[in-house]
Amino acid sequence: MSPVTVGAGHAPRTRKPIYQLLYVQVLIGVALGVALGHFAPDIAGHAKPFGDAFIKIVKMMIVPIVFCTITIGIANVDAGRSIGSSILKTMLLFYALTIVGLATGLIAVETIQPGLGMHIDVHAIDPKEAARYAAQAKPLDTVDVLLHIIPKSFFTPFAEGEVLPVLFIAIVAGFGLRKAGLAGETFLRGLESFSAALFMAFGSLMKLAPIGAFGAIAFIVAKSGLKTIGNLGLLIVTLYVACGFFVFVVLWALARFHGFSLFKVLRYFREELLVVLGTSSTEPVLPAVLYKLERLGCSKGSVGLSLPLGYSFNLDGTAIYLTLASLFLAQAMDIHLTGWQVTSMIFVMLLTSKGAAGVTGSGFAALVATLAAMPDTVPVAGVVIIAGIDRFMSEARALTSLVSNMVACIVIAMWEGECDRTVLARELNGEAADVPAERTSTVGAELPATA
Repeated sequence: MSPVTVGAGHAPRTRKPIYQLLYVQVLIGVALGVALGHFAPDIAGHAKPFGDAFIKIVKMMIVPIVFCTITIGIANVDAGRSIGSSILKTMLLFYALTIVGLATGLIAVETIQPGLGMHIDVHAIDPKEAARYAAQAKPLDTVDVLLHIIPKSFFTPFAEGEVLPVLFIAIVAGFGLRKAGLAGETFLRGLESFSAALFMAFGSLMKLAPIGAFGAIAFIVAKSGLKTIGNLGLLIVTLYVACGFFVFVVLWALARFHGFSLFKVLRYFREELLVVLGTSSTEPVLPAVLYKLERLGCSKGSVGLSLPLGYSFNLDGTAIYLTLASLFLAQAMDIHLTGWQVTSMIFVMLLTSKGAAGVTGSGFAALVATLAAMPDTVPVAGVVIIAGIDRFMSEARALTSLVSNMVACIVIAMWEGECDRTVLARELNGEAADVPAERTSTVGAELPATA
């Protein structure tokens, strides 16, 4: 494998030595982190800054990248095509997948019943810990959540790193550029150049992923220990089973119906999936996934709109986790929930699962918000029970959400007639071929290419 030269007439590809492959380096980092955390926890306890620094670097880059990709995507959509129709189809698919995800978690937890027989008394939970998590819970006001998407000023969300307000600004700016026509060409070309520079920089920063994965895994194993996984192992297994069902049954069927192979997609994005496995966050791979989706034959306009939206509105791993964790806590504390209460929780989860963009621990925050919104169901203090093992479940949430977004973006591009199926088949089959210049991306040439 070698970097892809962008903008030239052809994109030759060769293989790198195995030790230079990013996903191999990430696997090595994860293995070393587990070993250090288990055998030298005192030393590993100091490795957390490596993981934190990597995530902070990623978050620093994500907001401008999201703004550029959505703005450019909307501005470059064919003038005769309805953006409103594209967004509507995208959101309908996202919500359909989220509902299926919520149902998958519900069925899994009711079938396996990992919390049955624990008989935990909520009053016996450490009051200080319970108060800490209860304090994090904020009353859920739908109107406030929707109004929060509209920022105080154009630059406020850039300074604060908030993704949803940036999405709003990017959509507005994209529509403005479409209306501006030739008058907006100079700004659009400048934005594309800035976007290319961001992707190039991000491609270089991704070389730090193995170090970030090492630090994050080492700290978690040192803090919680491998034994912690065993104490609530059935809950973790249940989540992985539910996520596996969603990916290999639901998403497989969706891909098969649209004429492409899920397993080939997973192979094509193996580097990105392993980075997510090591960091428990989908944000580090956003630029690379955007680039590779374009290389699969999906148009820049389609991908630039659907993938960033999916990062905030199609978090199916979080959806599965919410129903599963909520019902697990009810089982563990011997709380019987009526059918109406469960249905009401699912409606609340349709909201709380959105906007929990792929940052480590955001799924846990969404769980706290869900329980806070429905105090008559499961006490918020109950989250203390699973707080220690949540980090071990975040990988499943992040991986599931990423795979769902990749498949959804390809499907949406097909619906809109914005996917070259010949290029898609050739890329997924790993066939060596010259890539026409018009199909190459304007994004970072240093992003890894899958042979």
